[in-house]
Amino acid sequence: MKIPLEAVVQLLHESPQASLATLSQSLPGYPFASALPFAVDDTQAPVFLISRLAEHTRNLSGDARASLLIQTREHPQPEASPRLTLLGDATAFDPQPALIRRYLRYHPDAERYLNLGDFGFFRFVPRRMRLIAGFGQMGWVETEEWQQVLSLPLDMESELLKDCHPGNGLIGLDCYGMDKMMNGARERISFPRAVQPDQIRAMLVRLGLCQESGGRL
Repeated sequence: MKIPLEAVVQLLHESPQASLATLSQSLPGYPFASALPFAVDDTQAPVFLISRLAEHTRNLSGDARASLLIQTREHPQPEASPRLTLLGDATAFDPQPALIRRYLRYHPDAERYLNLGDFGFFRFVPRRMRLIAGFGQMGWVETEEWQQVLSLPLDMESELLKDCHPGNGLIGLDCYGMDKMMNGARERISFPRAVQPDQIRAMLVRLGLCQESGGRL
C-alpha cells in the first residue's frame, strides 16, 4: 500500500509522547524501551529531551540505532489504533534557539529540565517507517520518500506565529497543518492540502488566523 506522507505527518503531530527503544549497553543485544515526550523539528524529525544520566543516553552513546513507536490517543481497541513505527538513528545535537522555543511551546514543563543543565536534545532520523492506519491499511515509507516531505523553516514559522491573532492557542505551524494547545490539550488541524512555505500565510488568512500584510492583529 502506498502511504501518503500527509498521513505520517498527521500521526507525528497527534501524539505528545512515544515509546523509544534503544540497544541496551548493560545487557548487549537486547532492546530497552520506555515512554518519553517528543516534538518534531522543521523537517518533521522527532526531537526529544533526555537526561544525561538516563539509560537511553547511555545506550545511544554506544549505538545510535533505535526504534520509535507513535500511537494515537487512547483507543478502545489498541490493535485497531493507527500507529507508526520508525527505525533509524537517534543522535545528540545542539538545537538552535528557535527549535528550543518550539519544543517548549509543545512541552512547557520541559523548561525546568533545561534549567537543570543535565538534559540534552536528541534528534531521531528515520531510515524506514511503517504506518498501520487500520485493517488492511499498512505500508512502509522509505528514506527516499520521506526526504520529499515539505519543510517550513523555523524562522518563517516564528514570524507567522507572531503575526497570528493572539489567544488562538497556536503552538506550531508546518506545510501540512497547525497545532493548537487549548485547555492543556493538543489539537492537530490539517490543511485541506499540503502547501509550500510561502503559501502558508495565505492559508492562515483564509482561516481568519492571520492578516495578509503581516504584523500583529
